[in-house]
Order: sequence, then C-alpha cells, then structure tokens
Amino acid sequence: MSLEDFHQNFRALVQSTIAERVQAGDGPFPQEELVFAELVMERVADAGICEPPTVCHWSGKIGQSKLRITGFALSSDETRLDLFVTHYFGSEEITPLPDSVAADTAKEGVRFLMHAAGGKLADKVETSHEILGLITTITANWPDLDQLRVFVITDGKTKAKHFSTKEVHDRIVAIEAMDIERLYRHTVGKPREEVSISFEQTIGRPLTCVHVPDPDADYEYALSAIPGQVIRRLYERFGSRLLEANVRTFLGARGKVNKGIAETLAREPEHFMAFNNGLVLVCDEAVFARGPDGNIGISFLKGIQIVNGGQTTSSIYFAARDNKALDLGNVMVPAKIIILKGAEDIERERLIAAISRFANSQNVVKTSDLSANRPFHVQLEKLANDTWCPDGIGRWFYERASGAYQVMLLRDGTTPAQRKKLTDAIPTRRKLSKNDIAKFHEAWRCRPAQVALAGEKNFAAFMTALDEDPSIVPDPLDAKWYKAMIAKVIIFKSLEAAIKTKDAKETFRQGYANIATYTISVVSDLIGHRIDFEQVWQRQRISPDFLHLLYKWAVEVNRIFDQAAPGRQISEVAKRPEIWAKVKAGTYPMPGDDVPELTR
Repeated sequence: MSLEDFHQNFRALVQSTIAERVQAGDGPFPQEELVFAELVMERVADAGICEPPTVCHWSGKIGQSKLRITGFALSSDETRLDLFVTHYFGSEEITPLPDSVAADTAKEGVRFLMHAAGGKLADKVETSHEILGLITTITANWPDLDQLRVFVITDGKTKAKHFSTKEVHDRIVAIEAMDIERLYRHTVGKPREEVSISFEQTIGRPLTCVHVPDPDADYEYALSAIPGQVIRRLYERFGSRLLEANVRTFLGARGKVNKGIAETLAREPEHFMAFNNGLVLVCDEAVFARGPDGNIGISFLKGIQIVNGGQTTSSIYFAARDNKALDLGNVMVPAKIIILKGAEDIERERLIAAISRFANSQNVVKTSDLSANRPFHVQLEKLANDTWCPDGIGRWFYERASGAYQVMLLRDGTTPAQRKKLTDAIPTRRKLSKNDIAKFHEAWRCRPAQVALAGEKNFAAFMTALDEDPSIVPDPLDAKWYKAMIAKVIIFKSLEAAIKTKDAKETFRQGYANIATYTISVVSDLIGHRIDFEQVWQRQRISPDFLHLLYKWAVEVNRIFDQAAPGRQISEVAKRPEIWAKVKAGTYPMPGDDVPELTR
C-alpha cells in the first residue's frame, strides 16, 4: 500500500464513518474534521504513543489570542498530558502543510495549556462544557505534570515531525506532528523507524561497544553499556513505543524486582551494572564509527525496540521522575544490541518475536504476553470471518493485527462498487480491535475500574486473567460464545450512543465511555443472567424499552460519580477500585415485564 493509497483509503474511512453515524442517528450531525481527528487519535493510542484519548473539541479567545484543542490524553497517574489540535484539509490529494503553519496550529494548543495552568481559563468556559473538567485538572495538577506534548494532527504532509519545544510556566512542552505520512507508518509502514538515537549528539561520542559482524547470518550484534541518563531520555521521549509491543510495560515500583532496581539506583548507582541483567535491544539499522580513543563504537541506531529489560527501562525513568535528587551520572546499563539484516519484513518480525520469546523465558513474562498469535485471537478472528449476521449479508470484523481492516478494504475493494459492497457488509461500527474486545469482555465481567485503565493496560490485564483462569472463555471459542459476545458489544454501544446524544448532554457532560462501562457492569451484576443474548444477536439491536432501562441506570451511575468526585475528570476517578463498590450500592429501578430481552 502506497502513501497515496493510504490517504485515499483513510479519507474514504472518514466518509463512511460519517454516513454510518448519520444513518444511525447517533448524536448531532458529525463534523468531518472531528471524525478524522477521532480516528487518528484512536490509531495514535493503538500505536502506544499516548494513553487512550478523549475527543473534546473546544475553541475560544483570550484577548487576541486564539485557543483550541480537539482532544486530550491524560495518564492514569495524572503526570503526563497530551493535547491534540487539528489542521484538516479534506482534500482528495495529499496537501503539503508548511512547518511554519503546523507550528502556528500547535500554538493554539500551547496557549490553551498556558492559560489553563495559570488558572485563567475556567471562568471563560461554560459550566456545562465537558472541557471544564480537563481545565480544572490541569490547574490543580500542574506541579505534578512532568511530560507535556501538543500534537498537530493533519491529513496533510509536514516536512518535520518534531518541532522546537515551548516553555509554559517552567514546564517544557514537546511539539509533534501526526501527519498522514506518520500515520501511514504506524498503520501499515514501519513505526519503529521513528525510534532512533544518535549517540554522538546525545553523549558527544560513539557508544563504545564490542561489534560482532556475521556476513552469513540474518543479524549481527554488539555488546555495550548504555548510560542510565540515555535510557531515561529514550523512555521519556518514546514511552511504550520503545518496548516490544506485546510485552507488558511498567508493573509498578512496589514489585520486588522493580523496588530493588529503584533502591540500587538510589543507594548504589555505581553497582547497577553489576547487579542488573541488562537489556536486549533489536534495531533495523546501526551506524558504527571510531571514537576519540580510536575504538569502534555505535554512532546511530534506528528502529529500536527493547525486547527484554522493559522493567529496567521504565524503572529507571520513573525512579528519576519521582526522586529529583537521584543522580544517574554513574549508572550504566549492560546491553546486547541485535541488528537485523533481513530484507523481508515478515522474516524480521518473526525473528523479533522469537528473540523476545527466548529473551524473556528466564523471568515471569509469559509467552502468552506475546499475544497476537495466541489461540484466543486466532479463533476469534476465524469466528468473525465465518459467522454472518442473521441477514446473511453482513458480518463483524476482528482486527487481530493493527490496520487489518484498512488492508482488507484496499485488497478487496479495488473499485468504488466493490468498496461500497464491503463497507455496507462490514461497516466501521462492526470493526473490533483486541483492545475493544478486552474492554467489552471485562466490563461484562464486572471489572470497570480495570477497563478504565483503557488500551494496552486493560488488554494486558485481560490476557493475564485468561492465563490465570482459562475457563472465563470456552476452549475452543465457539459460535454460541461469539454471538453472545457480539450481543454484549451491541448493548454496550447502544448505551454509549444514547448518553452521547445532544439531548443527553444536560445530564452526561463527560466520561461517556466510563459511565457506559460502569452501567454495563451493574447490568451484568444485577440482571446479566436474565438477558437473552441470542435475541440481541438475531436483531442486531436492542429494544427501546431495554435502552430506556439502561439509560435510567446510567443516570444513577453518573449521579454517583458527581457525588464521589465533583469537578474531577470522570475518566480518572473511574480508575479507582473503590468507586465500583459505591456504584454497586446505587439505587437501580428493577425492570418490569416490558423489556423483551429479559427472561422472567
């Protein structure tokens, strides 16, 4: 797939998403720019670049200064914040976006951040607007926000992807562009290409190493020791993208191993290299050069992934973040660097998976964490492909591999007529990612606080639950389970759409996904055993009476959140485990005999 094909495909996806929402009558008429932004932000989160985002459009002025954001992503510990601002062309061809214009667009988000941090923005916003919760959070948490980024998301093409940083109230704000080219790399290209480092720029010289070339192998490797400060900066810039995609990320500082790492950094940093097992990295490209002492060293690495040592990497970053007095100057981390040489992408990815599997075999990271090819996902993909909806025309799509839906449309929809036939049969509202399945499954399993962690964190918890208790799903998956799972998705989505409508905004001002999640968990807990999922599957929708019941229960859930943490972001409060007990204790009117989906 070329960049031009991807652009056309993504534009068609935006148009088809709009058409679906108009037909379904979900909320106000969808604006093309905001639908584009929503789809891009989903992919940015799927790529591990940010936490799961919230679409929240707001624009305004203070004096002559224009302020605007389209969405945001806040980490669960409220220390990392990303803001998104759009520059949308909506053109048939890829339009160049000059870097100066992209930088000006970013300033609108930077100004928003500056005025929110200074406490000057809250009284400029309507009290009913969902952005008010974010502004309040920024104002209250500004001293604790240590990683700030503003993304310009655009269907144009910029020359630069990273721009000069800005300083806002003694905080450094990184500026990045997520243009159509960068989005292409993260969907069907090589996103690892962005994860690179020049040691000559970072430490002023090549990184000393022992280089072991092998002209006959599909890889070569180097042994080295990387300064702890370099590891911290790499994680600060690239976050979870630096870590192999299917291995669990930071497990917290309370674990025995990670607590030991933090203690060594604080008490005996000079012994870190002796005590720590080090890292295993793979990369797509390495450049070697002679250092000032004449010895060989690594000048540049491109396409980096850390496939073993993720806990070491994240522990160094978080220990330095949480202890400002910590000096990483004497910390060196042993590293084995594997340079891939194969030309075939499939062979490279297979080698990376094998390296990751064997490198992690000595610790508690399970092979099941390398999850894309585990039986659950393979079986679910097959069921989705083989199980047609009752009308015999449409079906659902399980995106086991990121970007598979778009690849399918490009591969099989070679003409406008073929593409329309495909999108009619498999519209975007029927596309489910691995993270989607984890969200819906765990909401119905009454794990709403876990679901609120969102994205990869909830997915990792779901995979761990499967490892610990495989009986939570049938083995193998069967059509009955699959149809019930899709029925649960339909119920969840129907409720979420209802509380996002214009008429509902007087009651539900933010946190729609979290309100829906907690409500579904209440439904599962109280009346889940009475729901006829087969009926929902057959109709591919729910009755007005059932939706009315769900809505009334959602109102009660929303009331409890407002009472438990007034003025706070629901998306953050929902992550607290104690909230579930409060929600369960709410008052929910029991259904009568008028709900056809409920058995007596």
